[in-house]
Amino acid sequence: MDFTLGDERTMLRDGLTRFLATRYDLAASRTAAKVGAGWQPGIWRSFAEDLGILGAALPEEAGGTGGGPVEVMVIAEALGHALVVEPYVDTAVVAAGLLRRAGGATADGLLEGIAAGTAVVALAAAEEGTGDDWRVPSTTAHRDGGEWVLHGSKMVVTTAPLATHLLVTAHTPAGPSLFLVDPATAGAALTMHRYRTVDDRWAADVVLDGVRVPTDALLGVDGALWPSLERARDEGAAAVCAEAVGCMRKVLADTVAYCAQRHQFGQPISAFQVLQHRMVDMHMEVEQAVAATYLATLHLDADPDARARAVSAAKATIGRAARFVGQNAVQLHGGMGMTEELAIGHYFKRLTTLQYEYGSTDFHVARYARLSRT
Repeated sequence: MDFTLGDERTMLRDGLTRFLATRYDLAASRTAAKVGAGWQPGIWRSFAEDLGILGAALPEEAGGTGGGPVEVMVIAEALGHALVVEPYVDTAVVAAGLLRRAGGATADGLLEGIAAGTAVVALAAAEEGTGDDWRVPSTTAHRDGGEWVLHGSKMVVTTAPLATHLLVTAHTPAGPSLFLVDPATAGAALTMHRYRTVDDRWAADVVLDGVRVPTDALLGVDGALWPSLERARDEGAAAVCAEAVGCMRKVLADTVAYCAQRHQFGQPISAFQVLQHRMVDMHMEVEQAVAATYLATLHLDADPDARARAVSAAKATIGRAARFVGQNAVQLHGGMGMTEELAIGHYFKRLTTLQYEYGSTDFHVARYARLSRT
């Protein structure tokens, strides 16, 4: 099978890579995460206006360019290589996919905002005690006149502190459903406990205590959310697999370069055979991760079981590879590998958290095993 990118996708990758190399400074992004807004809104606008990547996988009628999973893979890998903290996967992949499948004027308008860079949307699905099981949310929604009223709480909602809109999963009398919530208009009925995650991203625990939203805040068919939500999680998992590949490629390259320039006993440590073997093992893990990510990406439009098997296989492979590559990179750099001043420590933290996003490694191993028995 030929995995060579075509001309348009190569241009997309090369243009984004050049932009990030010249405009995205790691120290500046970390400063923004810690003492600023938590991200760089100017970079986000450039993603929309200068590069068009926020709409790369959106239909043309929504202001996008009509791309698909391969475009997302190319973009996510480049963003991972530069360790970008802006919420591309959360907003332009997961939330956008849910909105696209929901349809309707409200969803279509928000998709246009995502493509234009004016809307940042976060999915609030995880709840305390449910782990990776999103099928039956304990958050509830009931009708009261011409409104829906939401009660419940969500945990570790990544991007929520930056978001203009939240997509909240809730159980109605008809079943699991999706609601659009505007934090700016929810008032005191919505509270957010913000915090910075270990990999310099922002998340929040969200409490909805009688949040009222209009009738058209219900997106899609009442009670029929699960197939779309499961696909959204798989799309997010495939995208973070690609992001992890970008991170690992950078980590491996930096480790090889460091071992070539660090001397011990009068020679570079890269001359020691045991360390050469270690770096070869890292390279093999990266290549397996690349192949697994291709498999997941190319199966996103397959039937649900085939898609789920491919994505879970990739996520499990990435989980193992990210741990091995990250830990060995830090070890080969020595104590300085975990310092704030060296990029390798920041990449290691991101590779660690990627193992748990959109389903943990254990969750995907169990799902793959279950699907393989049927």
